[in-house]
Amino acid sequence: MKLLAAIGLIGLITISARAELTSHPVTGYTVTQSVTVPGSAEQTYDALTGEISGWWDHHFSEKPKSLRIEAWPGGKFVEEFDDQGNGALHATVILAQRPKLLRMDGPLGLTGRALDCVTTYELTSLGDSTTVKVTVQLDGQIDSEWANAVDGVWHHFLVEAFKPFVEKQSK
Repeated sequence: MKLLAAIGLIGLITISARAELTSHPVTGYTVTQSVTVPGSAEQTYDALTGEISGWWDHHFSEKPKSLRIEAWPGGKFVEEFDDQGNGALHATVILAQRPKLLRMDGPLGLTGRALDCVTTYELTSLGDSTTVKVTVQLDGQIDSEWANAVDGVWHHFLVEAFKPFVEKQSK
């Protein structure tokens, strides 16, 4: 009898501990932005990678210690908050072909959502300038409002932040 009571109690605990299930639509979007900047493809690739805090102005920490892209397979796009090991892993480099292409897999600023985000930088030389084309493929828990926000953020990064940064460096 005590065994049956214990089994019944476990059943009640199990029932009351069930998780709430919520469905999320799964969708996909591709965002593409491009900009042409002065300098060779090598110079441009180097400005897009390494320490990028001079132009990448979206981060989790108010003043990150470091914000860098390690441009080799398995390298990290990492934001270090401080010397205590706190920080954020924004993406992992999955393909690096200096000075032509860099591909990363990671949510960038979209943490906390169930999604896959692959970001590709393609560089094309145009005389003494280079065109940078960024393609962001988003699949998962993302709607058109968020996809439009991603498009606006990449416009900001390339046109309003990266291009002036490179132009200033080339003078």
